[in-house]
Amino acid sequence: MELFDSHAHYNDEKFNENREDIIKQIYGFGVTKFINSGYDLNSSRQALELAKKYNYMYITCGISPNDIANTEEKILNQISEIEKLVVEEVEAIKEQSKIVGIGEIGLDYHWNTENKELQKFAFIKQIELANKLKLPIVIHTREAVNDTIDIIKKHTPNKKGVFHCCPFNRELVKQGLNLGFYISFAGPTTFKNSKNAEEIVNMVPLEKLLIETDSPYLAPEPKRGTINDSRNVKYIAEKIAEFKGLTIEEVAKATYDNAKRIFEIK
Repeated sequence: MELFDSHAHYNDEKFNENREDIIKQIYGFGVTKFINSGYDLNSSRQALELAKKYNYMYITCGISPNDIANTEEKILNQISEIEKLVVEEVEAIKEQSKIVGIGEIGLDYHWNTENKELQKFAFIKQIELANKLKLPIVIHTREAVNDTIDIIKKHTPNKKGVFHCCPFNRELVKQGLNLGFYISFAGPTTFKNSKNAEEIVNMVPLEKLLIETDSPYLAPEPKRGTINDSRNVKYIAEKIAEFKGLTIEEVAKATYDNAKRIFEIK
């Protein structure tokens, strides 16, 4: 059985003491592919350098809503640097590039409410970048369902993408699926206080479902409260299998194939 962790952050400072050791252990636990996601320019660069060391690691790069600059001009500069990073990598690699998506990008009205218009601006401009580069997007959305859906309806991502660590919101999942997006579930799927997790998971057809850890955050049960890493993605697969009446092997294979498909990994 092989597992694909579709979203993690090994560029996070929480891994500074044991980053390389953990990454080497992950493969031995059956996680044979994973995506290291950038959230600003530096983390995207770090993700790329790290991915070059491991043939089972891929990356996405972008500016998250929590890391955008405070003016449109500065945001455009941030995005320009992301574009340069992607183009240089793609041109340098004859076979498959390590960069498989633009993300994480999106809207976050939980941590930031004073810059909503700048968040929307950055989101739209990065969708445009993804379309230019012919890459899917990875969406972070928190307490911003209506604006998120409105933007992707008006500014269509040509390669679609993923709602990462998807909130358990019926309308978001319904609209996301209708628009052709994949839905990715993380540690909260296993939490005892996630009362509607089973309902939301069962809204998603198996062929549109991904699993992730969002490491080092949101460790699933029974590891909740610890620093998360990709070895724990199996607990999310187990819970989804339980909800859907499937085996973990069926969930692992479907989500592995789905991740390869959306990110066009050979």
